[in-house]
Amino acid sequence: MIPIVSANGAQIPALGFGTWPLKGEEGIAAISAALDAGYRHIDTAAMYANEREVGEAIGNHAVPRDEIFLTTKVWHTDLDHDALIASAEASVEKLGVDQVDLLLIHWPSPAIPIAVQVGNLCDAKRRGLTRHIGVSNFPSRMVDEAVAAAAAADEPLVANQIEYHPFLGQSAVLAACRRHGLALTAYSPIARGRVSDNPVIQAIAKDKGKSETQIALRWLIQQPGVVAIPKSADPARIRANIAVTDFFLTDDEMVRLSALGSRDGRRGDFDWSPDWD
Repeated sequence: MIPIVSANGAQIPALGFGTWPLKGEEGIAAISAALDAGYRHIDTAAMYANEREVGEAIGNHAVPRDEIFLTTKVWHTDLDHDALIASAEASVEKLGVDQVDLLLIHWPSPAIPIAVQVGNLCDAKRRGLTRHIGVSNFPSRMVDEAVAAAAAADEPLVANQIEYHPFLGQSAVLAACRRHGLALTAYSPIARGRVSDNPVIQAIAKDKGKSETQIALRWLIQQPGVVAIPKSADPARIRANIAVTDFFLTDDEMVRLSALGSRDGRRGDFDWSPDWD
């Protein structure tokens, strides 16, 4: 049974299926395999250019729509009011749903005040385009700003999606999310495969009879309020990635894994990135 993270009214499955950069028939097959395997949380974005594939896979699957937690995101160049609403409307149309479960600001815009970005996001929720709203790639100080702006509009945020894995310490962001009742959703949860080569993770994996990837995913979802969204196009790996609920890591193992993290472990940093914690 996949744990559920409760966050300001949202009930988010702690393991989701990431869809970047899955497209075309491969994307539809992978998402269908994820639903077959038991995933009930699917993550996409306007920028991924695969929302039609996600919608087709969900629409053609036997799992009812109301059992799937569906997330999409608005790109950082589309955060003024009209562009954000148009992006959200286009996402809903491409996905073939009445509304998504979670709409995120994909990256903060340096050109628009946080309060304005979040206010526009709140309006998308009021228009019925999404059940819940949140942010992505927001460092701790921006989380505080975003939460204040959402509270002013009486529309709580429920999540901040950021890069998080054993090699990237995120204590400041995690503390901010917990302070405000947000889930922290971890993308790149296996550090683009780097977890397989680490001797600490290898040793714990051998002791548990699990893969290094499974150890990293278990470490994430065993932390309160943390969600992980691994991605794969391989049905066997898709099934393996969700098979992490039949064992626990000890307190000592959790500490050893957490000690691997530093500020230097980031795998994704771009020209438009904010100043990280």
